[in-house]
Amino acid sequence: MRILVTNDDGINAPGLAIAERIAHDIAGADGEVWVVAPEGERSGVGHCISYVGPVRYAQQGERRYSVDGYPADCVLIGLNQILQGKPVDLVLSGVNRGHNVAEDVVYSGTAGAAMEGGLNRVRSIALSQFYRSTDGAPDDLWSASRTLGTEAVRAVLAMPSTDTVFYNVNFPAVDASDVAGIKVCPQGIRAEATFEVTDVTSPSGRTFHFYKHRTANISAPEGSDARLCIEGWITATPLRPNLTAHDLMDAAVGALPASFPSAAP
Repeated sequence: MRILVTNDDGINAPGLAIAERIAHDIAGADGEVWVVAPEGERSGVGHCISYVGPVRYAQQGERRYSVDGYPADCVLIGLNQILQGKPVDLVLSGVNRGHNVAEDVVYSGTAGAAMEGGLNRVRSIALSQFYRSTDGAPDDLWSASRTLGTEAVRAVLAMPSTDTVFYNVNFPAVDASDVAGIKVCPQGIRAEATFEVTDVTSPSGRTFHFYKHRTANISAPEGSDARLCIEGWITATPLRPNLTAHDLMDAAVGALPASFPSAAP
């Protein structure tokens, strides 16, 4: 089995090392694990690719490369350049430091890389580790993903996967011994917008604007990824790049005027 590992936190991120270990467990002694990751952090870039500029990559070790681009770039470079002619069985993206649930998925470079794998018809899984700094947080924020990551990936590999589907997996912010289990669930949407803009004044008197994440996971629907993750569950959600709102198609067609004005003079 040949596995391509990437992330959006950068090639030196601790979560990438966990993903590598998971990949080696899955690939087995006769398998291959290839790492192609951004040279620095690329969080929040979604499915961005370097469409209008060149991309360079550099070898950092045996089967290990850094890319001066985005997570989706890493998958494209990995599949089409570094591993050209060598079929890849699985793309693992992560393990991200922080959850990617609800509408976070739209912004996530971790999910973006897995989506790119799916678009290339390669089985792909995004892995993210929820963390918190409040009372009751585990001493080791990676406990759940480090201990149960391989088991979770094996469970997802047993799930159906067709065409461009990729899976989004999130580990809860609890010690591995306190994980409730794993559940397949839908992506949630929180009751308010994901980000707000905050102003910070520097010592020089200049004002800078930063995005602040609203973490109101409790506002997402019961049974969704955001809610289950804060309740201690590992969540697995099958996703597709196709964003069509199929439930609105008939109503949208019915709302069209009987005759549409011609653009001809």
